[in-house]
Amino acid sequence: MLAKLKNIDIPIVVILFAFMVISTMMVYSASVDHPTISISVTKILILYAVGLIAFVGCSLFDYRVLVKIAPYLYGIGIISLIAVYFFGEEIHGARGWFELPGGLNFQPAELVKLILIICVTALLARRGGDLLQFKKDVIPVGLAVLLPFILVLIQPDLGNAIIFIIILIGMLWIGNVKYTHVLLSIVVLAGVGFLFLTLYKHFHQSLFDVLKQYGFSHWMDRIDTYLYPQDVSDDDSYQVRNAIRAIGSGGLEGEGYLNGTSVHSNFIPFAYSDSIFVVVGEEFGFRGSAILLFIYFMLIYRMILISIQSTQLSGAYIVVGVVSMFVFQIFENVGMMIGIMPLTGITLPFISYGGTSLLINMLSLGLVMSVKLHQEREPELF
Repeated sequence: MLAKLKNIDIPIVVILFAFMVISTMMVYSASVDHPTISISVTKILILYAVGLIAFVGCSLFDYRVLVKIAPYLYGIGIISLIAVYFFGEEIHGARGWFELPGGLNFQPAELVKLILIICVTALLARRGGDLLQFKKDVIPVGLAVLLPFILVLIQPDLGNAIIFIIILIGMLWIGNVKYTHVLLSIVVLAGVGFLFLTLYKHFHQSLFDVLKQYGFSHWMDRIDTYLYPQDVSDDDSYQVRNAIRAIGSGGLEGEGYLNGTSVHSNFIPFAYSDSIFVVVGEEFGFRGSAILLFIYFMLIYRMILISIQSTQLSGAYIVVGVVSMFVFQIFENVGMMIGIMPLTGITLPFISYGGTSLLINMLSLGLVMSVKLHQEREPELF
């Protein structure tokens, strides 16, 4: 088993250690002057050490076994999402975490992202690469994603719910969906989007009153900040305005490590987690931000190479699912900090502070590495 590690993708391992250094520096900087949050370097390194162990363990484990037991994993995921809704802890207005011993929290929605990639892979692999049929393939896969999507949406956790849809779209595309279905989907989505924007503007106040009764009014605050920034109050646009100002103040070279004015004056909410890119932009400027994005590019590039070189369809499907998840999370997190995407609770992969997020990202990357290390003839799935 350890002999397989000789074939591990060295560039990806180097990238992971680069992320560890960057994350440790940025999280420490974002929390060192925080009035309520104190995150030590030791704690960050411990989380990364656990994550790296999970990465290696998942890499050595044959991913095809997981594909084979996909229905059971799906059941575990659904049960966990139902259980957290009734018994979970509420954090920042969302009931999506289980409180664990030692002051740790576990977010089932993060795990379900990985489970969905495995389950969709199992469903698509049945076709053997043939064109997907709408009734036999597309609808069952869509329904499999729809259930956890709804369960996460009502927590409410819009960010992770959207990631489920992105994973579905990416994997259907690589799964050989018909172009007519793609064209039809684009037309339908465009129509739905136009109808939504029209009705949203026309019934804005009525919709706000209804959502406020169920505790979902903050969704509209975030949408309004994106669609109508000139009309929202300073409180509603506080995070986005300060994030853009802080990144802009970094200029080309940045204000210097531990010298970010906005970050260390605590003008940036959640600078150690969701808004970690602001710390990079303010303290290391455009150059530092560009280097971080280049490292992400190299990670995605290496994963795509593994997908192309995979001798098994199920392996390629899994890698594309993980790539879709990472690409969207990176684009959304960076985009919302510079004002081109709506504000959601999505972390920056491998950089933001968060035990569950880091663990799932490490496991996801370990699953990709497992595809590379297990290239023998593919066994029957069922």
